[in-house]
Amino acid sequence: MSVDETTPVASPAPPSPAPKATQRPRLRLAVVGIVILGAVGFLLVKGLGSSLDYFKTVHEASAQKAQLGTSTFRLEGVVAPGSVTRTDNGATFDVTQGSTSFHVINVGTPPQLFKATLPVIVVGHFASETSSTFLSDQIMVKHTSNYIAAHPGRVRAGDGTTN
Repeated sequence: MSVDETTPVASPAPPSPAPKATQRPRLRLAVVGIVILGAVGFLLVKGLGSSLDYFKTVHEASAQKAQLGTSTFRLEGVVAPGSVTRTDNGATFDVTQGSTSFHVINVGTPPQLFKATLPVIVVGHFASETSSTFLSDQIMVKHTSNYIAAHPGRVRAGDGTTN
């Protein structure tokens, strides 16, 4: 076949622009990155927010009893004098703050330092939403880091003097 000079020859079509193949993966990476950063930020805020409430005082727990319901939380107060009773399963006692108090039933072995008039943090929950009985499975005794010898004549730590 011969090409007739009068037959117009189609000029080649202009090259089509190359697809923007590099923009789609970048966009996807950006979206995934934003989602991951948002999720990490959400978890940090939720985690740090709940860890800031280390315990509820007796007054706070009394005021928020309906909200707390039977959920587990830490309750801080002072063990009421004369209220400690050792049981086969642990101990029962009253924890107070001012004129407000809750009866605590603890299952487990109380710490050696546990006694009346000491500040404690108990971990547990109310027996019911309307109950003033707090069911606990852990007692933490709040104490200072300073040890003062109970026996006269012993050397005090740090200053070399005797009691």
